[in-house]
Amino acid sequence: MPLNLVLSVILLGIALSADAFSVAVTDGLIYTDINKKRGIFIALMFGVFQALMPLIGFWAVEGISLLVDSNAGEEAGKIMGIIVSFISFGLLMFIGLKMLIESIKEVKKPIEEKTPKKFSYKEVLIMAVATSIDALASGVTLHDDNFIASNATWQVFPSVSIIMVCTFLISLIGVFLGRQIDKLLKGKHEISGIIGGVILIILGIWVLISRLLNL
Repeated sequence: MPLNLVLSVILLGIALSADAFSVAVTDGLIYTDINKKRGIFIALMFGVFQALMPLIGFWAVEGISLLVDSNAGEEAGKIMGIIVSFISFGLLMFIGLKMLIESIKEVKKPIEEKTPKKFSYKEVLIMAVATSIDALASGVTLHDDNFIASNATWQVFPSVSIIMVCTFLISLIGVFLGRQIDKLLKGKHEISGIIGGVILIILGIWVLISRLLNL
């Protein structure tokens, strides 16, 4: 891959990983039993899904372009971007509100009845999908000639690999940062849960607004 292409994809990967970073911080905050293995799992899932979604988007546009024409592929990509933004918004709002409500209930409980939030593989996977599904639209960007030459569609694989590595590293930093913030809160997991829920809700709203305003 040409150096300018590598740099462009790295910048795209960093931009796409911003959502994953926010949620990784949230995970580091809310899971009281997190360890190195689980932290790596979180970062890895965010990286894998952040790479998988653009790949799906790329081949969807490529398939439509081959079957119909390039304009139809681009239009389908734009419509897909709007739809997945609403899905991402819904998932993030659902998880965020659920976390916020549960944490507020924890605040009202006596100390002896408080239950720290335990690590959940299922919840992490849902968050990975919620933060990455909006990246389907970036498959349209990768399909653009500025990224992938029309006679070299194989270049999408190293491109999404770069995105995966960027997201993995940034998410790993996010988990670590979340753990440090939780330590500053001195084990007040209900406060961590409230902060995490608010982060997810704000992120969900931002995903929708940024798509509708084409930011």
